[in-house]
Amino acid sequence: MKIWSDSFTEGEPIPPECAFAVIDPATHVRLSNNRNPHLAWDEVPAGTQSLVLLCHDGDAPTDGTDVNKEGRTVPDSLKRADFYHWTLVDIPPSLKELAEGRFSDMVTPGGKSGPELPFLVKNGTEHQLRQGINDYTGWFAQDPDMAGEYYGYDGPCPPWNDERVHTYVFTIYALDIARLPLEGRFTGQEARLAMRGHILDEAQIFGVYSLNPAIASTLSK
Repeated sequence: MKIWSDSFTEGEPIPPECAFAVIDPATHVRLSNNRNPHLAWDEVPAGTQSLVLLCHDGDAPTDGTDVNKEGRTVPDSLKRADFYHWTLVDIPPSLKELAEGRFSDMVTPGGKSGPELPFLVKNGTEHQLRQGINDYTGWFAQDPDMAGEYYGYDGPCPPWNDERVHTYVFTIYALDIARLPLEGRFTGQEARLAMRGHILDEAQIFGVYSLNPAIASTLSK
């Protein structure tokens, strides 16, 4: 399989319009357009019954003590963990691409609804996709203005004082089952576990992002 994007180039920065937040000189960050990037794939193997798309950041800090704190930095040496930004399952094999902004356009305080996501495929028939909650659900749990269940795509928003560039990996999986064996609310990690033993092939593309002005300026050169 292969996967590509018209929104960004492999290994290059995720565009600001596809991020949850952008740099603001006065306040460090402000909310952005939060549009899901365009993604397309090909060479799906014979026997594929459904596809799953995951987007995760493997550079999320495991300790939030210094995150977004004035006069401090999040050291590059700090242990990191996965942060899931998008889990889309039960994608029909006939669907070959996702348009930019089709699944997310602007930040939704409290999160977008889910998990069911009716979707019209090219032949005009409706297919029932499902989206898992992303990890902003936990991140905003104690924020009265933002708390809620965040289904679907929400883009990059790494700490503005992080010394590390964050890498966002979009992976498409071809499965030998038509419906992922999960019910109700589910996470990206749960989807990954549910796919075990059913993956026929996979492909990935990655982009990078930073809200640290010193680092972001080097990425755009």
